[in-house]
Amino acid sequence: MAASATTQRRFSFLRIAIAVQTLTIFLQAVSAGLLMSSSYGEVLHSAGARVMYGASMLYVLAAVLAWKPGGGSPRPVWHASGFLVLASVQVVVGIAHVPSVHLPLGVLMFGLSVLALARR
Repeated sequence: MAASATTQRRFSFLRIAIAVQTLTIFLQAVSAGLLMSSSYGEVLHSAGARVMYGASMLYVLAAVLAWKPGGGSPRPVWHASGFLVLASVQVVVGIAHVPSVHLPLGVLMFGLSVLALARR
């Protein structure tokens, strides 16, 4: 019974990490709209990018913690690592001001994050 509770907590942390990532990606879409319509949008979007990147790193940490001690499937680690790669590409194309890649990639990341959250 104790092992089950420990496993449940690890999966809860993983679910929370995915939810935080999903929320930060959504807030990036909101701040992107503000970026186009207000003077403070750029500051919000830039700060949000850092928070979103941190949330992606938290997702990797949560996936490793859920996998390693319990001996579960490494699949969440691969998914989380893939998100971190996508977040890295997103930051690079955002800094380079390539909206033709940046915007669709953001939509893809949000959809994949919602899917990951629904699967957990």
